[in-house]
Amino acid sequence: MLDVLTTMVFLRFGLSEGNPLIRLALRSSAQPAFVLAAAKLLAVGLGLFAWRSGRPVLLLRMNLLFAACVTWNMVAIVRMLYDAWPV
Repeated sequence: MLDVLTTMVFLRFGLSEGNPLIRLALRSSAQPAFVLAAAKLLAVGLGLFAWRSGRPVLLLRMNLLFAACVTWNMVAIVRMLYDAWPV
């Protein structure tokens, strides 16, 4: 959920999506929220698959990947706000 929210803020401020597949889907859609929701539903499905099939290492790696994405988005947002702050 944080990945979707931070990506929406990211896009609202004119920054581009880092994932090339999502970036392509966002360009071809008028509703970025639907593209991001579809991507996250796919990620949840993969997470459920990893959990139900007894693959905890895969699930851990997926969680770490999404945590890294949220961290990257937060750093970029803070950096953008810092650069825009009047001196």
